Amino acid sequence: MPLTATVAVVLGAGLDSLLAEPPTRLHPVVWFGRLVEPFDAEWANPRAVSLAVAIGLPFLAAFVVWSVVDAAAALHPFVATVLAGLVLFATTSLRMLLDAARDVVALTETDLDVARHELRALAGRDASALSTGEVRSAAVESLAENLADGLVAPLFGFALLAPLSLSLAAGAAAWVKAVNTLDSMLGYRSKPVGWAPARLDDAVMWLPARLSALLVALAAGAPTALVRAREDARVPTSPNSGWPMATLAVALDVRLEKAGHYRLNAGNPLPTVADAERGVRVVAGAGVLAIALAGVVAWF
Repeated sequence: MPLTATVAVVLGAGLDSLLAEPPTRLHPVVWFGRLVEPFDAEWANPRAVSLAVAIGLPFLAAFVVWSVVDAAAALHPFVATVLAGLVLFATTSLRMLLDAARDVVALTETDLDVARHELRALAGRDASALSTGEVRSAAVESLAENLADGLVAPLFGFALLAPLSLSLAAGAAAWVKAVNTLDSMLGYRSKPVGWAPARLDDAVMWLPARLSALLVALAAGAPTALVRAREDARVPTSPNSGWPMATLAVALDVRLEKAGHYRLNAGNPLPTVADAERGVRVVAGAGVLAIALAGVVAWF
């Protein structure tokens, strides 16, 4: 079981490196999103619906994945390993994020308007009036935050349960991704059922966000950056996203800023192109460390 789980981690990472993302029409996360959409509506008792959605939909996603992988294991361990690798491919993302960040950073030198437009692939903020430095800041911030959401958290869930069962590990990765997806779709104060998905995501991401910050510090060759970033990590309203972002800001010795919301490592300049490119390399290295760590934990 440990060997098959580690092979699944390697397979998932390999597919991500080669293909970046599954085709949209075949992407399980897209299917899950369509399941969530009808709940984004007004309800007579929004709190009850919010709680039911937060508990029920991620459980459903995890149960389906667990059932499929468990049935495959009864046929042959190799089939279950391949399916678990495909689950990790669908629930994690690194190459797409890195490619998007590289494109935005490069465009800040040649076409700021296009860079602002392409930033939407990484950050949901209004970029229409952002300067070149602010666009690069947004790209780097979002890359650091998405390292935790898009890679470390599902891998952590998988590795945590891999010693017990490959099917449970795959189900855990699906559950974490479902929680993140619910939060990204519904977890806002403006959404009638946003309360429970947002709170659940805060709880689930507490440890992965801090682990991501540690990996960023190690990948940057600045292990003390995590300690130096502690105060700034609490500046964003999110209890989690500030950790990898602030750590990366300190490691790069730049200011990362979302106007009107937060300034991380204030007193330093916004990132230059060289700074932002280094930030992409650091997050890429942190991602590799996360994959390697998940493989080792799954092995044992």
